Amino acid sequence: MKPIIFCDFDGTITATDNIVSLMTQFVPEESEKIAQAMLAQTITFKDGVTAMFELLSTRQKDEVIQYLLNTAVIREGFGEFVQFAHTNDIPFYVVSGGVDFFIEPMLEKFGPFTGVYCNSADFSGSQIELLYPNPCDEECAKYEVQGCGCCKPSVMRSVAQDDHFKIVIGDSISDFEAAKQADLVLARDHLIDRCENLQIPYKPFETFYDCLDAVKELIEE
Repeated sequence: MKPIIFCDFDGTITATDNIVSLMTQFVPEESEKIAQAMLAQTITFKDGVTAMFELLSTRQKDEVIQYLLNTAVIREGFGEFVQFAHTNDIPFYVVSGGVDFFIEPMLEKFGPFTGVYCNSADFSGSQIELLYPNPCDEECAKYEVQGCGCCKPSVMRSVAQDDHFKIVIGDSISDFEAAKQADLVLARDHLIDRCENLQIPYKPFETFYDCLDAVKELIEE
């Protein structure tokens, strides 16, 4: 058995969802309507996040970045968890529907990682435009509508080997399709509800010390 880790960023590595925090700070009323539609799945994750960032002017770039760097809190135990993966040669991929301009600086001191897959931001126009370099592949259930943005199951299929034991760590609806492919799901918040509704086995976590215990237990079996 060869463990491989696929870990979400917003609300998982960080204690809160950075996109929600950002929108609540800068465009609370307009973004709330979009967030509710995403949660109800009446619009795709990709379309919702695109619409949210289009509410922000590129003139706000420095202010937006500084706000996130000042307010984001890394979940307890993350550094130790990453170090454990390094020490034990466990591939560690961060796979996020978030955006490179805040993910990369927050992760910098914890790396290097085996890979970081996320969305990108284009600040060349008047509004912030998101780019999606990790689209759905032909096996994705949402392939016809291209609704994932950063498609986590497609990323998993592209890097995991047949003999890998796939560990998915996440908190939200954007992690659910990835959880269906996992051999072990470590879940919190909305992902717990989704796993219970469809009877997908999972272990709950609050800190990365919980994740560390779960992976150690797996290796020792």
